[in-house]
Amino acid sequence: MEQLPAFYFDLASLEAYLSAERILSLMEGPVEWIGVDASGLAAPSDPAGQVTVAEAKIAERGLQELRLPSPFPFDSRRPMLAATYARQVGRAVPFALAAWRQAFAAGRSLDDDGIAIAGSACEMHPRAVLSAIGTATVAGALDEATATARSREVRDVPAVWVPGGEGEPDLVFHGDDELEAAAGAVAAGLASR
Repeated sequence: MEQLPAFYFDLASLEAYLSAERILSLMEGPVEWIGVDASGLAAPSDPAGQVTVAEAKIAERGLQELRLPSPFPFDSRRPMLAATYARQVGRAVPFALAAWRQAFAAGRSLDDDGIAIAGSACEMHPRAVLSAIGTATVAGALDEATATARSREVRDVPAVWVPGGEGEPDLVFHGDDELEAAAGAVAAGLASR
């Protein structure tokens, strides 16, 4: 089975939020959205250090004004478990976007209420989401996704991993500034098929 390119993210990452808001319009082919625990990667960045850059990019791109949740930075383990469950039920993209907008456009905490609101926004039953995040299956899937990201040399989020063609190495693009290069690699991969 052919591997799809992957967009790796953590809901605590402002930079991943910025990339998520534009990745769908940049990519010419499908990209799988995979949530990971960024603290388990080789070089996780400090989300607090991203605020000034994020504010400038948000204004430049015409996104809703940045409103940080309290606390910020926040522990993203439970929201990422919810994102993992959303991926399992085919709702990764709408859930992640809804959660980021709750956190960074509305300034709401991604506590259980915030998770339930984000889930409801993408037609996931709140009780199902909150029940799923307490299961070993979902926790194991998040840990496995993080381990796979590490094995693919993902150092931080956001990152786009592009599988190599025959005899070609896999490519990893880190950060919002490399998103256009990632889109070019995805397009080149599609053209070579």
